[in-house]
Amino acid sequence: MRIEANFSVLKDAKVHEYVARFVLGGLVTVVVGLITKRWGPVIGGLFLAFPSIFPAGATLVEKHEVQKKKEIGRDGRRRGREAAGLDAFGAALGAMGLMAFALVLWRLLPQHSAWVSLGLAAVAWMVVSGSLWVLWRI
Repeated sequence: MRIEANFSVLKDAKVHEYVARFVLGGLVTVVVGLITKRWGPVIGGLFLAFPSIFPAGATLVEKHEVQKKKEIGRDGRRRGREAAGLDAFGAALGAMGLMAFALVLWRLLPQHSAWVSLGLAAVAWMVVSGSLWVLWRI
C-alpha cells in the first residue's frame, strides 16, 4: 500500500456526509467538555485523544465501498467492512502516535518553551505512527 494524497475523492462525498462528520465531531467535543468540567482536565484530557470524526468517517468509508461494488453488480459488504477496519487500524496507529505526543509534551513543557516542546512532540507523533506503520507492513 502506498501512502498518497488523493484530493479527487473529495468530490465523491455528499454535503450531508460532511455535515454528519461536523455534527458528530461537535457532539464528541461537547461531551469531552462536559467530562472535563465535571471531573477535571486530567480525566477530560484522556477523552481528547478520541478521534471525534472517526465514527462518522468509518461509517462513510464502508458505505462508499459498498456503493462502489453495488455499481458493478457485486455485494460489497465484506469489502466495506474491510475498508472500515483498515481505517480503524490507521486511527489506532495515529492514536498511539498521539500518546507519544502527549507524553513528550507533558515531560518537556515545564522545562522548555512551548515551541520547542510542541515541535519535539510533533516529531515524536510522526516517528511513532510512521514506525508502527512500517513495522505493520513488514
